[in-house]
Amino acid sequence: MMKYLLWLSGVLWWWTCAATAAAQTPAIPPPDTTHLARTRPDSLRRRFDQERVLNGLKAYTKRKTIAGKAASALFNFTERREDRAGLDVTLLDRQFDKHNYKVVRRISIRTLDAFGFSITDTTRVPRNILEKAGNTLHIKTTKARVRQVLLFREGQELEPQALAESERLLRQTAELLDARVYVNERTTTADSVDIQVVTKDIFSISGSIQLRDVQAGVIGLRDVNFLGQGHQFRNRLEYGRRDEGPQAQSWRYLGSYLVPFRNFVYGQARYLNETRNREAGVRFTRDFYSVNTRYAGAISYDYFDRLVAIDGDGSEEYPYIFRQLRYNVQDAWVGRALRLKSYDLGYENPGRMIVSGRVIRSSFSKKPTDDYQSADLFLGTIGYSVRRYYKDKYLFGFGRTEDIPTGTLASLTTGYEFNEADNRRYYGFRLAYAGYHPQRGYLYLNGEFGSFLRGRDNDWQQGIINGELLYFTRLYHTGNYQWRHFLWQRNSIGLNRRPGEQPLAIDGERGLRGFQPDGLLTGTSRVTLNYEVTMFTPVSFLGFRMAALAFADVAWLNARTLNRTLPFSEAPYTGFGLGLRFRNEYAALRTFQITFGFYPRGMTSPNGIRIFENARAYYDFSDFSFGQPGIVRYQ
Repeated sequence: MMKYLLWLSGVLWWWTCAATAAAQTPAIPPPDTTHLARTRPDSLRRRFDQERVLNGLKAYTKRKTIAGKAASALFNFTERREDRAGLDVTLLDRQFDKHNYKVVRRISIRTLDAFGFSITDTTRVPRNILEKAGNTLHIKTTKARVRQVLLFREGQELEPQALAESERLLRQTAELLDARVYVNERTTTADSVDIQVVTKDIFSISGSIQLRDVQAGVIGLRDVNFLGQGHQFRNRLEYGRRDEGPQAQSWRYLGSYLVPFRNFVYGQARYLNETRNREAGVRFTRDFYSVNTRYAGAISYDYFDRLVAIDGDGSEEYPYIFRQLRYNVQDAWVGRALRLKSYDLGYENPGRMIVSGRVIRSSFSKKPTDDYQSADLFLGTIGYSVRRYYKDKYLFGFGRTEDIPTGTLASLTTGYEFNEADNRRYYGFRLAYAGYHPQRGYLYLNGEFGSFLRGRDNDWQQGIINGELLYFTRLYHTGNYQWRHFLWQRNSIGLNRRPGEQPLAIDGERGLRGFQPDGLLTGTSRVTLNYEVTMFTPVSFLGFRMAALAFADVAWLNARTLNRTLPFSEAPYTGFGLGLRFRNEYAALRTFQITFGFYPRGMTSPNGIRIFENARAYYDFSDFSFGQPGIVRYQ
């Protein structure tokens, strides 16, 4: 036993030295996308002989001993090819313009296993027993599934942007880590091309266990590429919950199953069971997945059984009063995208005019108040959209290729609702903009308004104003570390909402990350502000790359004062924390984050401290494709 303890101590000492040395080594950092980044001298260099430490650790991993082989499996000193080469910010629309309208002669597809292979270095193969064993358990994505995502076929002409859009769509599928689409320039001619497609899988099966205390926790199981066909099933079970009130239960289950069909049609079934809320639904959908998509639509059926609080504030003097709400929603829509005339003979107009219509039928079998009425809602939307995508790195991932959506969107929605009490009109509009520059960063702005109008007395009902701003800075460099600042501000202001209609909460992604309120905490208006700084480190361990982060969150909620529109009359809820984010490029659970949070008020724990984990980045991009016509979301 002492022998193994000494060996473990030695390995940990070497790892600490390596991490310190890597942070101080004045090696050339990955080229910045602006080609303007400058690396400052490391002020700590004189403390260590870094080359000797790093070379010593590399030599140790080459030993034939058991300890040397173990260290070799733990540490990877092979510099990533994509980090050496860097990646210029590339506008995807015009990568392959010279091949437009050529005939596709043949398509060659190569799918790579999850472990040991590189999409940018064809010479890399699995080297150790861990990588080989992982590939043995993994089922590769079938070529038929890859062909489903491609926007071109053999014997057909290449439409503009078909190659770039196919590469982007492949990267966005849940079962693939990365993808490249190449034109074989050696065999291409003036009227035909040969295309090579290379994809790299993730290890699709994953699970998670989170122990909150002795008798409470979360268990998750998911597979995003069942049998290599792109089927996705997800299961999440929470037990030991401390809910109160009628029909309180100590567990919560959420499950779904999704199936991809040809022509980008997806079918999904889902089920949710939690305290005072049960939901089930099935849906078939086809979105405007590409810039050149002409038709989109969906059909769905959803069932809801809830208890809603129609009065009270949760205090002992004024407890919540719950009533049952049971209803179903039948939904169908279809949309058409129209290309606009181009005044540039070399390129087509990137803008699209989109016209769509939708029918929503809501049938209530049990109502908490008479304000809930069965209704048929007819909606129509006309809008203008410009979508452009850029490729870059170190945004939300750890050096992998990422697609950045930019553009402009403007839409106007109007409709008419037939209900049991009084018919109403609906009006809504949305404006959104996003721009990206490697020196100035990324800025996304979105604003939308929607409300019903009862024509008899010009009474505006169930209105909502949503606003959003997401900004992150350019990528900064400090030695071998790279970091960004993130700022996210969101507003949801409810106007003339129904009694008991208080779905706005501030826990999780809707406000304070990691926040668990002490009791029912919802309102009709919410304002949140989230700040985060993320530092990408050079540390790599068993395929995991590490980033450190710090955050500060603030949220206002009018939980008690229902007769006031803005939530600023009450003190804000706040949260602060530090965390470590790990990303494994091989696994379905690509991102895993452990965070220490402190919340001065409103938490279930008396000291306001919580250590929690989550499996996805807190921020994400918003696309500029049109979805279904609908009322502005109030959640």
